[in-house]
Amino acid sequence: MKALLLENIHPDAERILTDGGFEVTTVKGALDEPELIEALQGVSLLGIRSKTQVTAKVLDQAKDLMAVGAFCIGTNQIDLATAAASGTVVFNAPFSNTRSVVELVIGEIIAMARRLTEKNAKAHAGEWDKSATGSHEVRGRKLGIVGYGNIGSQLSVIAEALGMHVYFYDVADKLALGNAQRCNSMEELLSKVEVVTLHVDGRPENRKAFTAEHFAMMRPRSLFLNLSRGFIVDVEALRENILSGHIAGAAVDVFPEEPKRAGEKFVSPLQGLPNVILTPHVGGSTQEAQQDIGFYVAGKLVDFWQTGTTSMSVNLPEVPTDNNVHGVRLLYVHKNVPGVLAKVNQLIAEHGVNIDRQSLSTKGELGYAVTEVSGENVRSLAAAIRELPETVRLRAVIAE
Repeated sequence: MKALLLENIHPDAERILTDGGFEVTTVKGALDEPELIEALQGVSLLGIRSKTQVTAKVLDQAKDLMAVGAFCIGTNQIDLATAAASGTVVFNAPFSNTRSVVELVIGEIIAMARRLTEKNAKAHAGEWDKSATGSHEVRGRKLGIVGYGNIGSQLSVIAEALGMHVYFYDVADKLALGNAQRCNSMEELLSKVEVVTLHVDGRPENRKAFTAEHFAMMRPRSLFLNLSRGFIVDVEALRENILSGHIAGAAVDVFPEEPKRAGEKFVSPLQGLPNVILTPHVGGSTQEAQQDIGFYVAGKLVDFWQTGTTSMSVNLPEVPTDNNVHGVRLLYVHKNVPGVLAKVNQLIAEHGVNIDRQSLSTKGELGYAVTEVSGENVRSLAAAIRELPETVRLRAVIAE
């Protein structure tokens, strides 16, 4: 059993997978498509972060791949539909680095409000700029959060504790926390607040979702932050608004084009601008967050391999299982059409095999059935199930 971990995933993940019986190969950086296809031959589990693109071509040629772990929040770098169609389960870490991102946002808002980057640069250059000009408290300021998910909602609570007035906009109906006020449109939000921070997901429709028109709607001398996805923002428009003075400061952690590996040259039109904080996609990169992510996602991969559980999967039907496998557990991904389970159970009866337990869930075009069986003819039963036209993938877990 082989596992491949890319992009400098926390060592705890390697330890957990090794303890689970896997031979683990680690790579510090991302791999491009041809490199990944070659590296995945004979590999059952893949772990990535945000740079590696798991495309349909990769998945089509990775015949041994059973599961992909995204050691981050986003999964837009994975072709989820193709993964599901091949019965390859995908897990991510939707909560583990939330606090790390929130703390960075708060720190950057304060740094921009106090113009700390400029004060720091002058002090290093030997200039003593002891002036309050352009420096402000964040207490009493109006913060606008675009995207009120796990990160946005936690940011809302902490910002309010600092004395900020919080407004938010989300396309989904979200419950406001504390005294946060919901806005009915992006335009309403931008017209009210002095600080705008983006925390939206990577779905295709969010590409270039924040344009020159949106910057024009913002109040003069506002602050802007993007710690979500690089392709969401028109960075040239942001540059123009910073140079014109309409935007007083910006903090950007994600970019439309990012180096694949640490140490590679990074170029952005936002470089060299006043009161602009640029960070290399490290919003969730704290030791605590990376350790939590490594532990959580690697644990999900091992649990799936050993028990078949798809709880918290992002692309397959969720079927939770217990850790006690008795006899043989058949893990069956199939097309979601009427009568599939009846066919499977008929085959089980014809082979003289007994059903001990059975669970089933469906999601879209797929179904996932977990059936624990006992009997003498399990091997021939599995072969018969694989021949069914509705079968996507069948794997058996045998009790130790």
